[in-house]
Amino acid sequence: MKHAVIFAHPVPQSFTGSVASAYAKAVTGLGHSVLVRDLYGIGFDPCLKARELPFASDFQIAPDIAQERDLLKDCDVFALVYPLWLNTLPAILKGYLERVFGFGFAYGAGGQSCNPLLNGRKLISFTSSGAPAAWVTRTGALQTQFDDYFAELCGMSVLDHVHVGAVTPGASAYFIQARLEEVANIINTHFRRPL
Repeated sequence: MKHAVIFAHPVPQSFTGSVASAYAKAVTGLGHSVLVRDLYGIGFDPCLKARELPFASDFQIAPDIAQERDLLKDCDVFALVYPLWLNTLPAILKGYLERVFGFGFAYGAGGQSCNPLLNGRKLISFTSSGAPAAWVTRTGALQTQFDDYFAELCGMSVLDHVHVGAVTPGASAYFIQARLEEVANIINTHFRRPL
């Protein structure tokens, strides 16, 4: 099984970066392959161009997008790892999904935008915020609605959405380590093969 870990945080050593690394380590430990896409690290341009709109008269898939699609085409699982900023996903990730998972790659079979192209693939999300998890849940900030919509559009099934609240600069090493161990446990729950 091949996993694409797509993470969005400008600091690779951040909690978000640590979750992405923990995910990659856990699935590799199960014998799966992993492709890590650090959106800030690769300098991804999140701005959708006019000619990338599917029905533009001069439609063209940009070279960077063609390269990303080629990297992702045989992935079975897409793991989105990101912080909640303003109670939503970072702009760089939104732009990545718009440009890379757009028409012709994730949906658009038969020229119809309602026809998914990633049938049978899976989506799992890991988010974090400085706010307490209870507050995030109460205010409706968790991206489960987004996950469900995005997955259905692309033909994927949602495995899980794991959110960790109260991730602040003052969070203890014990708190962080315990959360990273939870990532490994979640991976084992979803992907461990029965003996």
